[in-house]
This record gives sequence, C-alpha cells and structure tokens, in this order.
Amino acid sequence: MQKFEKWQGCGNDFVIIDSRTDGKIYDEEKNSWICDRHFGIGADGVIYILNSEKADVRMRIFNADGSEPEMCGNGIRCFAKFLAEKNPVDNLKVETGAGILTVKISDKNVEVDMGEPILAAEKIPVSGYGSNKVIGENIEVCGKIYKMTCVSMGNPHCVIFVDDAEKVELEKIGMHFEKHEKFPRYTNTEFVSVIGENKLRMRVWERGSGITLACGTGACASAVAANLNNLAGKNVEIKLDGGILKIEWREDNHIYMSGPAEKVFCGEF
Repeated sequence: MQKFEKWQGCGNDFVIIDSRTDGKIYDEEKNSWICDRHFGIGADGVIYILNSEKADVRMRIFNADGSEPEMCGNGIRCFAKFLAEKNPVDNLKVETGAGILTVKISDKNVEVDMGEPILAAEKIPVSGYGSNKVIGENIEVCGKIYKMTCVSMGNPHCVIFVDDAEKVELEKIGMHFEKHEKFPRYTNTEFVSVIGENKLRMRVWERGSGITLACGTGACASAVAANLNNLAGKNVEIKLDGGILKIEWREDNHIYMSGPAEKVFCGEF
C-alpha cells in the first residue's frame, strides 16, 4: 500500500508522496491515474518528496496527463507545509527542476523566493524572437489576434491581458494556446484583467493539466507581465478562481510569492 496526503493551495490540489526512503517514482500512466477525478484520487498533479544532495530536500511534480513540468508555485507551498507539519522549520531550500528555491513557512502563510523572471524569448522558449523580450506581441489563435507577453518562471508562460477574464472561454481556446507553434515546449496561458490598483484577476490554462483553480508560477508571470505593460506596480494582489496570491518583484530582481497551503486528507492506495 502507498501512503499519501492530499493538499491544496488556492484550489490547486496535489497528491503528495514521501519517497525519501525508497526513491519510488510512479510512471506516467500511474501518475495520470492518481490525478483522475473519476477513477483515481483526483488532483492537478502528483508531488514526490525526495532526498537531495544540493538542498534540504528535492521536489518532483507530475501533471494530470503524466508529464513532468519544471516547477509549480502552489505545489511547492504545499510541499513545504507538508514537511513543516512533520518536522517544524521556518525555512527550507528545495531542489526543483527550475533550480534551488528558498521557502519561508509560517502558521498561516508560505512565502517562496521564486527566483528571477526569464524574459529572453529563446530561453522561455518562444520561437521567432531570438533573445528579445516578448511584450505585447501579436499571436493568432482560433482566428483571433491576441497580445501576448511571455515570461518563464522556470516554466513557460504566455500572459494575455483582456478586458474581463471572467468572459474568456478557457475550455475552447486553452489547448490552442498551449500547443501553438510559437511554443516549442508548449506553454501555460494566463488570461488577466486589471480590477483595481495593483490588483489583478487571473484565470489559467495549465500545460499538461488544463483548467485549474490557480497557478503559482502563472501568478508570478502575470505580475511581471503587468508591470512590463505598465498596468501595475511591482507589488500586486492576484485573484484566482481558488483564492488570492500576493506577488512582489523586489529590488534583487527576484519574485516572491506568498499564499496559503492546506491539508485536505490522508489516505493510501
């Protein structure tokens, strides 16, 4: 039997498996089954806790389709809170596919140093722009022209500013953005509207998972994109379908994300 815990951060939910003893990682088919909300446990992703030679601990995450992304902002908050519940700590250095990230943990909140945003197109990656930034550039999807701003937070994001994020038909256009020819490694896509001074409303289509209630790296990318487009300052509050995240782009050029992480239930399969 395999023990697990189910956690969520702003409605972005994960099955967490502690594999530090045996190093066990399930294959793509099994991870997809775990995430299945009808035949499995149900989650946006599966997170594995592993030993690390570079940091305090290592995190690997797999999407609902079994693919492995580089990072997950809401996931790393849940990951850190899971560990702190077993062995109380204030800080953790976590090895991820996007590098080593520092997490600060308190009773009600988890703050993650998400590192520096990557803006060079070829490093995000976005095809056709070389090393230039992609800010307010045209992209055609389903016969309509949108303005995209692209950012990597260790994983690729395409941010689209719209008048009203609530009216975006994610289920119809999300996959067409994800697998657009401009994105050789596919992309996460955020649809964002300004709802107040330094306040944004964001909805997301996540690469490999589809529509989710929140995306931490997407919120970071949206905050960066809003600032680059002169729509917000460097300290913003972002309303997602599942809750609120606070994002700050500080003087050290790092993005800091803070928000909740809560345990839902424990079990075994």
